[in-house]
Amino acid sequence: MALPRASPEPHVRAIPSAWTHTDGGSMLHEAQEALETYKKKDSNKVVVRFKAVGNAPIMKQNFYKITASNRFQAVIQFLRKELGWKQGDPLFTYINLAFSPAPDDTVANLFKSFSTEGHLIVNYSTTAAWG
Repeated sequence: MALPRASPEPHVRAIPSAWTHTDGGSMLHEAQEALETYKKKDSNKVVVRFKAVGNAPIMKQNFYKITASNRFQAVIQFLRKELGWKQGDPLFTYINLAFSPAPDDTVANLFKSFSTEGHLIVNYSTTAAWG
């Protein structure tokens, strides 16, 4: 005995394009505004303090202002440039002597979560120091 065929997506309904909130504002317009706000770059700056660990060379200047919307990868590239290290040279970075952030983390998120006395402390080493 064959079972009746169910529609492929029984829980999906079409939403009218003129769907509005009760206040009369268009959800599509609100979504577009939210997307534009998300796309805007944050021009705020974050103070990053670099601290050498182990046998890593100490920088003459260790405080820098970096755009908050940058990814942490930009911090790593900046640090390599300042130290004069090539892409293949070992460089390990840590936040507050505790963990190594993902290169795609934003500086703003790291600062909001782990800042110390108004600075984002980035420790750097030539060998793995912490997990």
